[in-house]
Amino acid sequence: MGRQKELTEMQKKFAYELVSNEGRMTKYECAIAAGYAEDRARITGSELTNPRKYPLVVQYIGELREEYQKKYEVTFERHITELAKLREESRKKGAWSAAINAEVARGKAAGLYVEQKIIRTGKLEDLSAEQLEHRLKTIINEYSPILEGVEVEELKEKVKSLPENHFEFTDKKDTHQN
Repeated sequence: MGRQKELTEMQKKFAYELVSNEGRMTKYECAIAAGYAEDRARITGSELTNPRKYPLVVQYIGELREEYQKKYEVTFERHITELAKLREESRKKGAWSAAINAEVARGKAAGLYVEQKIIRTGKLEDLSAEQLEHRLKTIINEYSPILEGVEVEELKEKVKSLPENHFEFTDKKDTHQN
């Protein structure tokens, strides 16, 4: 028995079913859909994907997969065009929220929006004594309801009585009088 020179229609159909239903159908199901006998479909599906037994079928499956990847590849142009289509369909149906979301997504894809997150970090050393005292007073006022058994005035006095070097300031200027 010599090497197969071209694919049969059933082999082509099997390859097409396998690639177009990737992940949704098994080899067994693809073999049945291609017209192979149900009682032998498991074996046939396995054999048709074996490069030693059916190299032309395996090669054809590879070519179909490449073709599908190119066809459904996400490119900037396709993405923007598809979002525009979705926007227009949404407008026609009066689905304004969907239309706006599609347009915003187009803008983001085109780089018209810049999402910016700012994380501010600071050190106590960077604050002046006045700024630090003000910040501590704000914290005391905000969190006083959860401070159990401690009077707010008592905490304020503690803050005022803390020595400057308690916060390890690099700038030791005293900007206020106690």
